[in-house]
Amino acid sequence: MFNILVVEDDKNLRKLIVTYLKRGHYNTYEAINGVEALDVLDKNYIDLIVSDLMMPEMDGFELIKELRTSKYKIPILIVTAKSDIQDKKQGFLLGADDYMVKPINMEEMLLRVQVLLRRSQSANEKKIRIGDFVLDYNQMSATKKEKTYSLAHKEFLLLYKLLSSPDTIFTRQELIEEIWGLDSESDYRTVDVHIKRIRKKLENVDEFEIVTIHGVGYKSIICKRG
Repeated sequence: MFNILVVEDDKNLRKLIVTYLKRGHYNTYEAINGVEALDVLDKNYIDLIVSDLMMPEMDGFELIKELRTSKYKIPILIVTAKSDIQDKKQGFLLGADDYMVKPINMEEMLLRVQVLLRRSQSANEKKIRIGDFVLDYNQMSATKKEKTYSLAHKEFLLLYKLLSSPDTIFTRQELIEEIWGLDSESDYRTVDVHIKRIRKKLENVDEFEIVTIHGVGYKSIICKRG
């Protein structure tokens, strides 16, 4: 599960953003300014930052500059009332990855967060981490703590596709075209058989679930923990 740090001095807005992120099955951390944010980053692994710009002690601009100077590659989504093009330009030049102007639509924020995390995964190790479960594309491995799960090549690719976009419904046809190829003679039954094998092999993994969408295809959902 991804860890997201929300840096916002407005308590009500910070709590609202955190609430929506938790609904999206993200772990959250909070800070009221850049100083607190750096302290959180020093003690915890963070996958993405949602940050305001106008904050006391250390504002968002200073925070971004400090992080990029220190070689942090964490995706940063700016959420601010500052709508001037010069402010946007400064934010992007310092190293922000995306920019939203208040008042923001929370559903849109979740979509932007998902895109930034997906982009970050692709640019880095091509690893999907959900709780203790790790799917490593480069190694073609599926592990949980010390246990390794043996997945066939097509099973791995199918699982990686589903977990790359949780809650996204993929039709059987889409999965066949991507995993087996456009010219494949495989039919829908092939997908069903592979999903059945994956479920059997990972029956003790409780971090996620592969859900059948009857008459359509499949999607993955991240299970709430605790």
